[in-house]
Amino acid sequence: MSEVSAPSMLSPKVLIPFMLTGTIWGSTWFVITGQISDVPAAWGVFYRFMLATPALFVLAVVMGNRLKLNRPEHMLALGVGIAQFSGNFLLVYHAESHITSGIVAVMFALLMVPNAIFAKVFIGEKVQGGFIGGSLVAIAGVGMLLVHEWNAAPLGGNVGLGIVLAIGGMLAASIANVVQANPTGRGVPMVSFLAWAMVYGTAFDLVYALVTVGPPQVPSAWQFWAGTAYLAIIGSVVTFPLHYNLVREIGAGRTAYNGIVTVCVAMGLSTLFEGFEWDALSAGGMGLALLGMGLALRSKQKKK
Repeated sequence: MSEVSAPSMLSPKVLIPFMLTGTIWGSTWFVITGQISDVPAAWGVFYRFMLATPALFVLAVVMGNRLKLNRPEHMLALGVGIAQFSGNFLLVYHAESHITSGIVAVMFALLMVPNAIFAKVFIGEKVQGGFIGGSLVAIAGVGMLLVHEWNAAPLGGNVGLGIVLAIGGMLAASIANVVQANPTGRGVPMVSFLAWAMVYGTAFDLVYALVTVGPPQVPSAWQFWAGTAYLAIIGSVVTFPLHYNLVREIGAGRTAYNGIVTVCVAMGLSTLFEGFEWDALSAGGMGLALLGMGLALRSKQKKK
């Protein structure tokens, strides 16, 4: 099977969605903290995708995409939906009850590691040595940030539990990232595929919320619904089609490096609004994380 180089990162069709998704997702980490302060995390996730799902279907219709999926395509959408729009987000929302949004964002910047591993296993992407070396540097930096968080615990939560939940959410997102790029997924228009995946994920979220926390809790504050609308439309409908298309264009590992942008935005907001305090350990950790991400991003990645 022949190998082809991924498109240049400086190509507008790559660079623009890469920067846009990173910037938007950097802001969503902080908005999530406002959602879980008003309702249980399970209902916060459900309300987000309750709004986003019909909007994705409308977008698919406007784009002229087919909405009908065959059985294998529906099964793939089911798996991606539960992994991405249930497992990932439920774990992330719960994690932010214990550790700051900026730290969760930094941990998710390591998404490139499981993405690269799963992509090699499932869709044949080859990872070069520079990518591995840069990733190891980034992991060391994130480790320093987590040590700082463990010592400070500004939210007064269970930091260890928060870290475990965030790792679980990262792995769920990584699986969804990679498997959607298989031949079955590539045969479906991206927006249509994500719309159906979100249907399945939202249905699971509803059942999970009812079973774990009981009847719906509906906040009356306009700020909650404004934040939820932002997460649903800007943070989901706009970004997920761009993100998943990038996975297909430049590979799962390289796409995950939009976390460089995400981390800068998220840590800035966490510093301003969540009381994150910088010291030599956290600053050094952030420097190493960004350096490692940059080194890995410069490496070439090929697909079979």
